[in-house]
Amino acid sequence: MTIFRAAALLILLLLQSFAAPAQVAPRIEVEAPPALAGTAAQLRAINPSRLTSVMRLVGLQDPGPPIRVILAPEGSGAATVVPPWVSGYAIGEEGVIVLLPGRVPSYPDTSLSDLLAHEVAHVLVARAAGGRPLPRWFHEGMAMIAGLSWGFDDRSRLTLALLVDRPVSLAALDDRFAGGQAEVNRAYAISGSFVHDLFDRYGQGVAGRILQEVSRGLSFADAFRAATGDSLATAETSFWDRQTFWYRWVPLLTSSVTLWLLVTLLALWAIKRRRQRDAARRRGWDEEEERLRLAAESRAQAEAALLEPRKDEGGEWVN
Repeated sequence: MTIFRAAALLILLLLQSFAAPAQVAPRIEVEAPPALAGTAAQLRAINPSRLTSVMRLVGLQDPGPPIRVILAPEGSGAATVVPPWVSGYAIGEEGVIVLLPGRVPSYPDTSLSDLLAHEVAHVLVARAAGGRPLPRWFHEGMAMIAGLSWGFDDRSRLTLALLVDRPVSLAALDDRFAGGQAEVNRAYAISGSFVHDLFDRYGQGVAGRILQEVSRGLSFADAFRAATGDSLATAETSFWDRQTFWYRWVPLLTSSVTLWLLVTLLALWAIKRRRQRDAARRRGWDEEEERLRLAAESRAQAEAALLEPRKDEGGEWVN
């Protein structure tokens, strides 16, 4: 019976796979100066399935027109309009992405392919929303998940953000993206954590449902309620309330920063112990040297006493 059930399940899955229409990956058209031709070739060779997964994440069936990807060298006009730590940006409503390969990808992306997926997500999120306005934190959180740039270490960043700052409301979070690099990084960490929490609570299709409602003309808050059954304020309060001891401290204790801190403390402790042992050894040498000196003095005194002239019984001096 088990074999028949397994065979039936396999046939059902095959039928579903044949019935499901193949999803077309977004087309990217890479433009680059001759000096960046090698980088352009690398981007064109990226597996399209990665971009297809971004489409599924945002709930799009049709990726729309090709996405222009412009590779800009350092010092170009496209590079000077953004802060020096920004390695790429997207103009979602125009379907244009600008990448700056001369800048080593930094948080929240760690490679050029991650950066491309991140920026493609911005374009597709905008298309899924029908070009209607969305909160910046939602845009960035979605792009982090799509670019595979949200992970365990971001929990540590969220913890550090909470240690140096109070929990920030989603309404105020968008303003943080206009701050300095440290403030922007904290905004990324909170955005990615909140969007990841939405997927955990409401399922992988929640973003697509929200964006679909926005494209129909609802405000983001109303679209969120329609897609989840909860108000955005309720979800926000629940998110911050669930930042428990284990969620806050376990990632921090297991992060690379904490590891290096522990290694440093152990090294300092070892140096201190070594110095204590050296000091004790020197004290032992000093004590041994003092003991030998006193013993030598005692022997010298004894020998001197033996050599001193003394009188015999008759009162005569003898040696």
